[in-house]
Amino acid sequence: MSQTIAGAIRNELERYGSASSVTSNSKVMVNGDIIFTITGGPIAIVELVSVCDTANDATASTLQYNSTPTVGSAVTFSGASASLAVAGTGAGASVRLTPTALTTAPVVVAATASVSLGLVAQNKIIVQAGTIKIVIGVGSTTGKWTHYLHYIPMGKNVVVS
Repeated sequence: MSQTIAGAIRNELERYGSASSVTSNSKVMVNGDIIFTITGGPIAIVELVSVCDTANDATASTLQYNSTPTVGSAVTFSGASASLAVAGTGAGASVRLTPTALTTAPVVVAATASVSLGLVAQNKIIVQAGTIKIVIGVGSTTGKWTHYLHYIPMGKNVVVS
């Protein structure tokens, strides 16, 4: 018996729940900043993208993402990105989480590219209730960045803000 595309989508929604999205405020990235708070249970990260809203200077900042759970120990779930200055990250540039391994560096896309290829991997990083923070290496950015999280709540009462 073959399954329709609609049936496959319905099965996935029943299995994982509906995906949701949340956006942070635009601000200069400083090491240790909390970009999202998760309550009520774990989430599966579908996409995590940081977008530069105003130009950076020549500071060779790098970006990593960190989960600090309410219970348990903090852990980074990405490698360090390429330099946000060297990559030509003016307004419109982006950094996208690539969940092939917990040590894989996020992909930096220069503002001139304006398009980023979505994920190929079906991997989703599961993070527990707590916070998602940024780890900024070398020095804070001078440009303001907004972070976008597309996620699947793993329970009915999970909220991300």
